Amino acid sequence: MSTEPNEIEITPEIVAEHGLTTDEYGRILNAMGRTPNRTELGIFSVMWSEHCSYKSSRVWLKTLPTEAPWVICGPGENAGIIDIGDGDAAIFKMESHNHPSFIEPYQGAATGVGGIMRDVFTMGARPVANMNALRFGSPDHHKTRQLVNGVVAGIGGYGNCMGVPTVGGEVNFDPAYNGNILVNAMCVGLAKTDRIFYSAAAGIGNPVVYVGARTGRDGIHGATLASAEFDDQSEEKRPTVQVGDPFTEKLLLEACLELMATDAIVAIQDMGAAGLTCSSVEMADKGGVGLELDLDKVPQRETGMSAYEIMLSESQERMLMVLEPGREDLARQIFAKWGVEFAIVGHLTDTGRFTLKQGGKVVGDIPVRPLVDDAPSYERPWEPTAPRPALAAADAPAPNDMGDALLQLVGGFDGCSRRWIWEQYDHMVMADTIAWPGGDAALVRVHGTKKALAISTDVTPRYCFADPVEGGRQAVAECWRNITAVGATPLAVTDCLNFGNPERPEIMGQLVGCIEGMGEACTALQFPVISGNVSLYNETNGVGILPTPAIGGVGLLKDADQRTGMAFQAEGESIVLLGETRGHLGQSLYLRDVLGRVEGPPPPVDLARERRTGDIVRGMIRSKLATACHDLSDGGLAVALAEMAIAGGIGATIDLPGTDIAPHAFLFGEDQARYLVTTTQPEVIQSMAEASGVPATVLGRTGGTELTVNKCLTISVEVLRDRHERTLPEHMAGS
Repeated sequence: MSTEPNEIEITPEIVAEHGLTTDEYGRILNAMGRTPNRTELGIFSVMWSEHCSYKSSRVWLKTLPTEAPWVICGPGENAGIIDIGDGDAAIFKMESHNHPSFIEPYQGAATGVGGIMRDVFTMGARPVANMNALRFGSPDHHKTRQLVNGVVAGIGGYGNCMGVPTVGGEVNFDPAYNGNILVNAMCVGLAKTDRIFYSAAAGIGNPVVYVGARTGRDGIHGATLASAEFDDQSEEKRPTVQVGDPFTEKLLLEACLELMATDAIVAIQDMGAAGLTCSSVEMADKGGVGLELDLDKVPQRETGMSAYEIMLSESQERMLMVLEPGREDLARQIFAKWGVEFAIVGHLTDTGRFTLKQGGKVVGDIPVRPLVDDAPSYERPWEPTAPRPALAAADAPAPNDMGDALLQLVGGFDGCSRRWIWEQYDHMVMADTIAWPGGDAALVRVHGTKKALAISTDVTPRYCFADPVEGGRQAVAECWRNITAVGATPLAVTDCLNFGNPERPEIMGQLVGCIEGMGEACTALQFPVISGNVSLYNETNGVGILPTPAIGGVGLLKDADQRTGMAFQAEGESIVLLGETRGHLGQSLYLRDVLGRVEGPPPPVDLARERRTGDIVRGMIRSKLATACHDLSDGGLAVALAEMAIAGGIGATIDLPGTDIAPHAFLFGEDQARYLVTTTQPEVIQSMAEASGVPATVLGRTGGTELTVNKCLTISVEVLRDRHERTLPEHMAGS
């Protein structure tokens, strides 16, 4: 039997253990009008944690554009919603599960996937695609191989069991993540626009119902763990990591969707971070009502659980609902059919208070408003990141051998194939995946229609570290380009903002700068932010990660037959470079991986040029002028050519245009707003581009078994493929 925490005296030490400052505790005393008991303190602790309240970022998040004619619901709900026509809606969000995944890789990653799927299906959508954005430490760090193995297995294990395809994502390695990996999970679902469910509780006296797995002691203080930096004792926090059960979640999903086909549900909320506390409080706050819970009625899998443990547990696969009166028996029957726990645990009140009873006694009584609306919001001091000195062309010399340099890039850990990872995921289940992982964007058909959703996740952390504003712009622009490159119209963004300790002005400056750049790009590209997550304190012993504002984008292709991919399709086609090349090598993969240096500013992002070039490329794809398309990013033109050749199994012969740009800068520079297309009608492509003010250069033709850049390099496609494909399997095998 656990000690009843409400009987414990609240000392300054206990307040600090709950992650609350002295000033914040003073605010709690004012809100309560008395000293809270420990359950009440725990509730304030999780609701006011960085993870739940966004107290360091709220003021800046409000500057992001969130509206467009096709946006049905922006930030503030479990997930964002866009209208994709014909009465269909796409519902999506991305969230972090960073700290749990470092402590317990399999369960941390698995429950991250489970949690983001619940965010989507709680709104009435069936999940149809999962994505992820992963960052690990240096490949030769002693923990990296174990972390990669565990995280990939956890993602695959949960998603595969749920029968939801994992269709793509991104993976990077950098020493900055040695002590704090990033696991960002994204889910996209489909619903009908007239069958969307929200979380605002309504109807005084209406029953509050708990469904799903029983509550245990796993995950207690998970939200607090996610709101603090690591130290040498962090691995002792394993009990704060949740344990997932995808088979229970699959049953929960089907039961919820069946009940959603009736008129029984008033409001519904996933029990995610802070568990029963956060779901109850947020539902009551959004509805402007009070809520009373009888904790004796909460299904529990362990004996003697205190009110504190029940309210702060983050056991997985649980949901909270408000039902229409008289519909309880219908709901109970549906959940019984699926073998899922169902319990009426409370009701709505007109008191505006969050009241908890256990053993016939009131064990918690808190006004709802201070828990959410009056949570602290800080404008923390911040310092802008100092500009990097320009990198002169002479300071980034040509390699001794251009071919060897290209092999280094396509076989490096940030440029190699991720096949070893995505082959562990079921990416074809549900039979609507059109484009496999490994391309610019995933494509998933809207079942039974010609429509397809294009999905991509993107960010270049080294750019964000060198110049947060430019890096924020580039993250959005690259995601927009990847969706464009398959022929889809980019519609909206979800984000996952991963940063270090915001109490350090230089880290806060990175967050502010990245949000500024993101906002500018989202506005210019009509690519609004409709959902997201902020993950701060990603550092160990005072050493922070690279600023990593991951962008997850969704676009629409109205006719999937108009799509294109990046693989060369046939011999004898012209290869056209669209966009302006200046040979920018600052912060490039070439500079880092070939020359061993990280210097200079990142490439500038001209948002008007991005919009102009992307729009013309999309038109070329839809009119069937472009037989293949690939955007240029890490590694520049040379890596893009190699990837297209590897994907198609066809070589190419390239003649670099006569410019004053050094050949290695032309090949490896990472200038933005550029695409490669192949075509049988190069004159038409050039004419269309010229009419839109977009530079278009015919570089050469597809064909043969080698990639040849005249006077620079000649490499067989098989050698490129071998180097590209073998890096991760050999490393993970320990060879």
